[in-house]
Amino acid sequence: MRKLTHDEIASRRTPLEKIPERKRFPMYGWADNIRSLYNVGSIFRTSDGAMIEKLFLTGFTPHPPRKEIEKTALGATKTVPWEYFKQPAELIEKLKTEGIKICVLELTSESKPYYTVVPQEFPLCLVVGNEITGVSKEIIEHADLAIEIPMFGNKQSLNVAVAYGIALFDLVRVIQSYERVK
Repeated sequence: MRKLTHDEIASRRTPLEKIPERKRFPMYGWADNIRSLYNVGSIFRTSDGAMIEKLFLTGFTPHPPRKEIEKTALGATKTVPWEYFKQPAELIEKLKTEGIKICVLELTSESKPYYTVVPQEFPLCLVVGNEITGVSKEIIEHADLAIEIPMFGNKQSLNVAVAYGIALFDLVRVIQSYERVK
């Protein structure tokens, strides 16, 4: 075993100009009222790695172009389709109209472990909220499902960008497994 070189890794990647032609997973991301530009950049980068359909930003979540977002996004703002909505209600209506389930990553009275999502719950939009207050009550009221990451230590949550990455990549695993079986 040896570590791959940068050129070897790059040769496995889709060239930037071919990204629009790639098939994307039937998943969407949604960052609501995120404070940190670096968390937003990380969410963009994770969304690129998971090849989701689109990333939505709402509320006071900062959006491109911002150098702080680019610092952690590393160009993902150019490879991930994204859209900004000031009001979450506009996006809720859009998702519901398009038949996309709203899945909040939040501790709720009905949340289930993130690894129990099944293919029948797709397409879905994974929602993460503010670093301090989490997903807003307004969004939770319209959610179709809630998932959580079990915490075994003293803290009740992870960094929002880290939590988004864990849940999003497990959702990729679920949909990939389903597509292989079809």
